[in-house]
Amino acid sequence: MPELPKILHTTLQVLLIVLGFNLIIFVHELGHFLAGRWRGLKIDRFQIWFGKPIWKRTWNGVQYGLGWLPFGGFVSLPQMAPMESIEGRAAEDGEPLPKISPLDKIIVAFAGPLFSLLLALAAAAIVTQVGKPVDTIPSTVVGSVEKDSPGAKAGIRPGDKILAINGEPVTAFAGSSRMDGIFERIILSKGQDIRFTIERAGEPKPLELVSKFEIEPTKWYQRKSLRRVGIGPEAEHVLVSNVIKGSPAERAGLKLGDRLITADGQPVICSTRFLEIVAAAGAKPIEIAYERSNIDPEKELTPEEFANIKWTPGTVTVQAEVPVSPTGKPAMIGISPDDDPHQVTVIGHPGAWEQVKDSLRMMWTTLDRVFSRDSSIGIDHLSGPVGIFKAQLQMLNMENPYTRLLAFFVLFNVNLAVLNMLPFPVLDGGHIVLALMEWVSRRPVKARVLEWVQTAFALMLLGLMLYVTSKDSFGDFGHSRKAEEIVFKQP
Repeated sequence: MPELPKILHTTLQVLLIVLGFNLIIFVHELGHFLAGRWRGLKIDRFQIWFGKPIWKRTWNGVQYGLGWLPFGGFVSLPQMAPMESIEGRAAEDGEPLPKISPLDKIIVAFAGPLFSLLLALAAAAIVTQVGKPVDTIPSTVVGSVEKDSPGAKAGIRPGDKILAINGEPVTAFAGSSRMDGIFERIILSKGQDIRFTIERAGEPKPLELVSKFEIEPTKWYQRKSLRRVGIGPEAEHVLVSNVIKGSPAERAGLKLGDRLITADGQPVICSTRFLEIVAAAGAKPIEIAYERSNIDPEKELTPEEFANIKWTPGTVTVQAEVPVSPTGKPAMIGISPDDDPHQVTVIGHPGAWEQVKDSLRMMWTTLDRVFSRDSSIGIDHLSGPVGIFKAQLQMLNMENPYTRLLAFFVLFNVNLAVLNMLPFPVLDGGHIVLALMEWVSRRPVKARVLEWVQTAFALMLLGLMLYVTSKDSFGDFGHSRKAEEIVFKQP
């Protein structure tokens, strides 16, 4: 019984996500429906989700229903194009259907994406008022560089301030709403080289460093990893993330969650620097200054508890052990330092059109990288229903959950409008292209040919959806994701 509140909470979250998804589909299809009514088209069915209806009701000659295959919805308009193979057999009342003009077809097809865009604007107007949280690492200073990584080989050092990547300025290390953070620029880069413009202390002018990148190997059922060069942001604090039992650090009194301030009299600016200081000391005793909180570091804190953490300073003297570990690396003092970068959540109030433009920019960038031959972003990085559901569930378990979900609502509707305008059969853009062809040739495309083409594209679309869904469902199993990838997947 103690688990019941948590189960109930999760159930309500799932219902909220499902209701939101259905609202999006309903509004899109409502655009087609109302435009069809306006232009005098015959409407057979209005159905949310595909497949055989699990619920249906006929009213004023239109069958309304809910299908069993949760992949969208449709309005059956037999005068538009033959869709029986996708939507099911059309109504057979024996009455010949009057022809409609190509303009009518264009208006009806365009109405769906238009309504999705209007819904995005409505949600964006609310976001403008209530605010939109953006999680960001605002610094552009490098705090750590992994040994033998592409960044290290290119000459990037801790303390370097990155001004631009591939000639494009950066405004944060990660999390920028305009996708101009360092991690985002690396992940979305094209070509085999990544060019960094760097400001370095002691240098009279910015340096230009060219780095390669690496992509972590993955299993066949996982998504391909994203580009990384092995750099991390400067740390606000370096925390002790692990203490080996019986180690010199434990005997000296260091504990999990301690903040490392100085080591051997030198500031601890990142975990890499701390390890360098300890390694340089060898078997010589070193003094480590730390701060310790009054709260269990393994406890999940509320925002109020986090804001009220008190830190008590202290010092310990530690002497590293000389023997080496089974991996062949120095055993050092027996702790794992972890960088805690300065992360902030900014509540912005962007205008409605600005949000739509940002969503369009993100959509264009994604499609450009997916179809680009010199990009590492592929179709497997797209998300289907399962991935979208997981992203929304994650948002509902973060701070400011409903405003996050509302901001995502804007992005999702813009994506739906744009994708449906692509000029492929089955999609609204495909209907518009067919109508334009009919307008120019003054005759419709042969129904039999059109049905075969649309069926083929529908099967391809379903296959793509199943492929992406498999990555959404199994892509994280056994996958050690690096920092760049985790940041990129943040909502």
